[in-house]
Amino acid sequence: MTSSIRSFIHRKEFEWFISGVILVNCAFIGVETYATNAAIRLIQLAALGIFTVEILLRWMAREDTRSFFSDGWNVFDLSIVLVSLIPESLFASTSVVTTLRVLRVFRIFRLLRAFPELKLMTSVLIRSLSTLLYNGVFFFVFMYLFAIIGITLFRLPADTTDPGMKQALAVYLEEVPNAPGIAPDPYGTLGETMFTLFRVLTGEDWTDLRYNLVQASKMGVINVPETVITAYHVAWFVVATFLLLNLLVGAILNNYQVVMAELKEKREGG
Repeated sequence: MTSSIRSFIHRKEFEWFISGVILVNCAFIGVETYATNAAIRLIQLAALGIFTVEILLRWMAREDTRSFFSDGWNVFDLSIVLVSLIPESLFASTSVVTTLRVLRVFRIFRLLRAFPELKLMTSVLIRSLSTLLYNGVFFFVFMYLFAIIGITLFRLPADTTDPGMKQALAVYLEEVPNAPGIAPDPYGTLGETMFTLFRVLTGEDWTDLRYNLVQASKMGVINVPETVITAYHVAWFVVATFLLLNLLVGAILNNYQVVMAELKEKREGG
C-alpha cells in the first residue's frame, strides 16, 4: 500500500496536476486582492482540499515519521495547510485574521517545490545563507565606518548658537532644500547616515547629496573641501557597488557550482 502511494505521488502526471493547482491557486490569491465572490472562494476551497489530500498522501507514503519531518518541504507544506484550515470566523480580532491571511499568501512558495529549477535556486540560496551572513557582517563594518566619517564631516550645524552660522544655514536650506522637504539631514544621525549610504548604494540620486554638500561647503555651512566631499561619495559607491556586492554575487555563484556538482554526482551515482 505504502509503495503504491509513493509511486503514485512521484508520477509526472500527479506532479503536473499539483503544479497546475498551485498556479491556479496563486493566480486567485492575486485576484482576491481586488475582489472576491462565491465562485472564487469555492475554487480556493477546492485547491485547499487538494493540498490537504496531497499532504496526507505524502504522510501515508513516508518511510517513517522522522524522515517525513526531517524534510523541510514537508514541514512547510503541512504548516501552510494547517494555517489555511483555521477558519477566520474563530477570531474576533481583525489583526489575527489579517495575520492568517498574510500567512496563507505563502502558498505561493509551493511553486519552489513544484519546479526543479526553482527548487535548485532555493537550495543554492539556503546553502549560501551562512556565507551571506558573514558577508553581511563584513558589509556592515564598512558601512558603519563610512557612516561615522560621514556624520563627522557632513552633519549640518542644527544646534549652533553662532548667529552668522544660523543665518548661513537658513539661506542654505532655502536654496538647497532636502528632497522631499520632510526629509531630515541625510548625515544628521548615525541611523540616517547609514540609510543615506544605502541610498548611495542603490544609485538613487546620490549625486544630489554631493552637490548639496558642495554648496554647503561654498556657503560655509560645513568646513569640508569639495575634493573631500567628492572623494568620500565616489569611494563609498565604488567600494559598496563594485566590491561588496560582487562578494555576495561570488558567494552565491560558488554555492551554485557546489550544488550543481552534487546533483551531477548524485545522478551519476544513481
